[in-house]
Amino acid sequence: MVTPDLVNEEDIAKLIIPDDLPDEPSFKAYIEAKVYDKEGHLIQYHRQPMRSLTQYFLALMSIPIIGTYQRSSTYQATPILTNILGLPSQQSTYIWSNDPSYNSANILWTWSIQLGSGTQSFSPTLTGLAAPIANGSGAGELVYGSLSVGYASTTIIVILTVSNYSSSTVSVTEIGLLTNVIIQYQNSSNQYATLSYTYLLSYDTFSTAISIPPNSLAAFQITLSFTG
Repeated sequence: MVTPDLVNEEDIAKLIIPDDLPDEPSFKAYIEAKVYDKEGHLIQYHRQPMRSLTQYFLALMSIPIIGTYQRSSTYQATPILTNILGLPSQQSTYIWSNDPSYNSANILWTWSIQLGSGTQSFSPTLTGLAAPIANGSGAGELVYGSLSVGYASTTIIVILTVSNYSSSTVSVTEIGLLTNVIIQYQNSSNQYATLSYTYLLSYDTFSTAISIPPNSLAAFQITLSFTG
């Protein structure tokens, strides 16, 4: 059980890397990590800007901005969805009406956070972490808890809690935000069917490794904020 943090705001402020710069754009993203010992005391706090969004993040954000098809009379996916995400230009679905607008497929997505113990140079075309940490209780592994996604006004907050049940410290040096894009449709047999695609939306390395001792837990938070 996690007890109240045994550090004050002044202590935390000393651990935070400065991230507010003059003339910052209206989109801001941050990564935070908190490590608690087996008694529930906060033993490490880290916060830094998230700098490395991939092309897949930009393509995903095009959906709420410009939609999923080219125009009202052209039932084909936009080029950014087909060229970057590799989604089909059209998704055939069971025809039960002569009006094609009644036979459209649905698209949705979920979030996840992946932690790693490696490092690599950033590229907007990265598809994965250098050395993903497996979900387990063995050496070098972490037990991944459930993911929490919250929305507040113009901010999205994604939180992952992990536990170290091994006998050795696990060092987290990289973090990625992932999404699973799902297309829902009816197949030719009029049965519910799905297509699933996974993309790496961001990749960052920690300026200071996050060390999780045995029998400890850590919470990793990614905050995406859109401000005017």
